[in-house]
Amino acid sequence: MRVRAVFLSLLLLFICGDSWSKEKPQPKADPETATARYLDSIRDQPSLLLDFVHELPKGGDLHNHLVGAIYAEDFIHWAADDNFCLSRPTSTFLATGCTADANLSPAKQILNDANLYQQVINALSMRTFSGPESGHDHFFATFDKFGAVAHSHLGDMLAVMTQQAAADHLSYLELLISPDNGAAGHVVADNNIAFDDNLKAMRDKLLAAGIVEKAVAATKKNLDEGEARKNQLLHCGTPQALPGCNVAVRYQYQVLRGLPPNIVFAQMLAAFEIAKADPRVVDLNPVMPEDAYVPMHDFDLHMRMIAFLHELDPQVHLSLHAGELWTGLVPPHGLTYHIRESIEMAHAQRIGHGVDVMFEDDPVGLLKEMANRKVAVEINLSSNDQILGVRGNQHPLPIYLLYGVPVVISTDDQGVARSDATQEYLRAVRDYHLSYPVLKRIVRNSLEFSFLQGESLWTDSGYAHRNSACASDDPSSGESSSACGEFLKQNERARLQWHLEADLAAFEGKTCCTGGATYRPEGVGSMR
Repeated sequence: MRVRAVFLSLLLLFICGDSWSKEKPQPKADPETATARYLDSIRDQPSLLLDFVHELPKGGDLHNHLVGAIYAEDFIHWAADDNFCLSRPTSTFLATGCTADANLSPAKQILNDANLYQQVINALSMRTFSGPESGHDHFFATFDKFGAVAHSHLGDMLAVMTQQAAADHLSYLELLISPDNGAAGHVVADNNIAFDDNLKAMRDKLLAAGIVEKAVAATKKNLDEGEARKNQLLHCGTPQALPGCNVAVRYQYQVLRGLPPNIVFAQMLAAFEIAKADPRVVDLNPVMPEDAYVPMHDFDLHMRMIAFLHELDPQVHLSLHAGELWTGLVPPHGLTYHIRESIEMAHAQRIGHGVDVMFEDDPVGLLKEMANRKVAVEINLSSNDQILGVRGNQHPLPIYLLYGVPVVISTDDQGVARSDATQEYLRAVRDYHLSYPVLKRIVRNSLEFSFLQGESLWTDSGYAHRNSACASDDPSSGESSSACGEFLKQNERARLQWHLEADLAAFEGKTCCTGGATYRPEGVGSMR
């Protein structure tokens, strides 16, 4: 009997041993690996995936048009408070008072008319959009509809945007605005300065007309007032301070490239001079639809303008919209050179959109060049879909990642798009099956390739080695050595990166538990 029992035991072990071994607990994984496993386990569970991406610390949003970032509901309330008028046929807000015209209504009336309220939201955004115009035309047409309201609400917009950023676990924003409130253009108009293709002579005329003093003074006044209003609304500096107070903000000077060349050059010159005089303004960036006549016709000229100014002041940063184009939107040749010229001629450090990269001449060579020169690309998935109709496997995001081009995820115009940073990251993770290590690298890129002042916390592109001052310190401990503390104090970029590492460590520690086959975030049962 004893021999028989031993035999049966061995037989059971042989039959079931493999399944038994699967039930044995695996060695405990490190937090990053455990988090990666958990992400893989919830990819087909939308609600859990949303929660994961929402809680993810996201670093910075480097491509964010402030006016386009505001939801229509806020514009409606501000228009009502300011006694604006609404043109009902076009859903455009007018600063002038309403007359007896039946096509005009006081903005306040929108709040008392449910149908009109919904109509205006749809007109000012891509919500429920279905034509008859193209998504491209509807998207860009929204800005004229709410532009007059936005002009007098910089501080309110900053408060809304920083609060939303904090809710999305962002710590830094680079906002595209017109910081001088059009002062550069006024200099051109007031002095009747025509465009001179001799850029040195053109620059001299603008300098003689006082463009630097006027643009810098207007910027300081505008930003001082806007930030004071934001701080007041968020109770910054008080015990009741709201989370948005902790979001660092810098500004990109948006150059309106659809305007005549004398104004475009004046804005570019003003941007360079403002960036040197006011550290809150970190670069210039040409905006307006890239496929429009003037931006296409004058593209080479615009690149030559930037190159000229860059040679005089190479320390001023450059992030340039380029490649927000697609086949059929412009003639084939128009797709072949914008990204390359922005990098090679105009010295762009980052590219906004870059959707048409595979239509460029020698696209693989360009991708390798971007990777070697570490020119980052700002990916805006929702607006690329809504404006260009580019989504899914048509989008070049996987190609950029494949060739090692630094990638950041950004929001573009989240109010118009009815999106936010969480939704943009969710779309990237869901549609392109991004692994957690790739996701973490993208988050880190958002501060590494920002235009924050100071040195980086990192000494390598793989984020494996920190600056020697902080090499032995642990960001998650909440403490730093005196040498590291002094380094962080002197370098804002490194300081925000340090806090990001602490936030990522806390996120990973909270998200996942054991290194077995089952992963349980706090309060959730088995996800297997």
